[in-house]
Amino acid sequence: MRFGLFYELQLPRPWPEGAEQQLFQQSLAEVELADRLGFDNIWAVEHHFLEEYSHCSAPEVFLAACSQRTRNIRLGHGIMLMPSGFNHPARSAERIATLDLVSNGRVEWGTGEASSLLELGGYNVGLTEKREAWGEAVEQCSNMLAMEPYPGFDGKFFSMPCRNFVPKPVQRPHPPLWVACSNRETIKMAARLGIGALTFAFVDPGEAKQWVDDYYRIFKEECVPIGHAVNPNFCMVSSFGVHQDAEVAHQRFREGFRFFQFAVGWHYGFGDHRPGLTSLWERFQTALPHMPADAPSEGGISDPAGLRHHLRKFHEAGVDQVAFVQQAGRTSHAHICEAIELFANEVMGEFRAGEAEREARKAAELAPYIEAAFKRKQGMQPLTTAQIEPVMALGRQINEKSKQADGQPKRIGWRDALAMGDQQASEKTQA
Repeated sequence: MRFGLFYELQLPRPWPEGAEQQLFQQSLAEVELADRLGFDNIWAVEHHFLEEYSHCSAPEVFLAACSQRTRNIRLGHGIMLMPSGFNHPARSAERIATLDLVSNGRVEWGTGEASSLLELGGYNVGLTEKREAWGEAVEQCSNMLAMEPYPGFDGKFFSMPCRNFVPKPVQRPHPPLWVACSNRETIKMAARLGIGALTFAFVDPGEAKQWVDDYYRIFKEECVPIGHAVNPNFCMVSSFGVHQDAEVAHQRFREGFRFFQFAVGWHYGFGDHRPGLTSLWERFQTALPHMPADAPSEGGISDPAGLRHHLRKFHEAGVDQVAFVQQAGRTSHAHICEAIELFANEVMGEFRAGEAEREARKAAELAPYIEAAFKRKQGMQPLTTAQIEPVMALGRQINEKSKQADGQPKRIGWRDALAMGDQQASEKTQA
C-alpha cells in the first residue's frame, strides 16, 4: 500500500497578518519532509471561496513549488475542477503538461466537478449540468494532451478549432487520471471510465472492501476509457495523527480533524454562509461539545500500534493508497512534522514491503481487461494532413484586405489597422 498527505490548506479565523503566508510555507516544509522520508504522494485540492476550510484555490502553483523542493514524491491534483466554467480545458491541459515537465513526470491528474454552491454559483457552473460538463472537459483535455494536433471540438460547454497543444507532458499520453468520489455511485463511474477513485467518504473497513470489490469488478467487465490510458487505483482519505502515547495523539490531532469534518458539513450540507463575515471556527467551537466522544472516522489518530491496526484493515480490503488528512483546523505544524516522521520510521515500512511485487501481479492480472476496454472505446479521430487548415496571421489578413485595385498595398495608419482587426473579430463572432 502507498501513502500520501492530503492538503486543504485550512486556516480558521481570526487571520492575523502573515497567517496565510505562514500556512503555505509550513505546508511546503511538510511536503519536503515527507519526500525525504519516502512518502509516495501529496494531494492538493482546488477550492474557491470556502473560507477557513480551504485556502487552496491555485493548487497548480502550490504543486509547482513542491516540485522544486522534492525529488521523488508524486504531485497530485486532488482535485482540479474540470467544468469549463472553472477552468477552460485548453488551460487545464497546458497547466498539467507544464507541471509534469517541471516535476520530471510526477503528476497525478485528479479531476472533479465541485459540489458547494459557493463555488458553483461563484463561477456560474450549473448544478444539474456539472457532471456532464466534467465528462466533456476530461475527455477533451485528454485528447489535447495526447493528440498532435488536437482536431478541435464543438461541444455543449465549450468549443474550439484545431490547435496543437504545447508543451506535451513527460508521462505520455497523459498523467494518471483520477476522479473525486464521495459515494459508491461515483466510484462505479470511475471504474467504468478507467480512472482512479480518490475517495473522500470516511467509511469502515468492511464497507471499504465492498467499494473496492465493486470498483475492480466493474473495471474488468464494463470499462470504456475516457482518456488515452487507464489508471486502475483506489485511494482512501483517512484521519491522521500519531504519537507514542495515544492520548497525546488525541489531544494534538482530534480537534483539528473534527473541524475538518464540521467545515465539510457546513459548506456542503447545513451551513448558511455569509461571505467575509461568518466565522466557521466560532460555529465549530459551539458545536464541538455536542460531537461524539469517539468516532470510527478518527481511527487514524492513535499510537503506532493503533494506526497500524487501522491501516491493516484498509490493506486487507484491497485499498491501493491511503491519503492522510493531517493539516486541519489549528493543528500545530511542529506536531504534524513529528507525526509524519514517527509514521515513516515505525509504521510505513510494514505496508510498503512487497509493494513492487503486488503492483506487478496486479498489472499482469488486469492487462487483458485493459486491452478489452480499449477495444470498446470509440475515440476522437485524428485529422488528415489535408483537413488541417492554415491559420493566416492577422497582419497578413489585414494586408490582403487593404490591397488596391492595381494589386498594390494601400497605405493605412495604425488606427485603420486596429479598426480592421476589430471588424474581423466581429465578423467571426457573428458567423
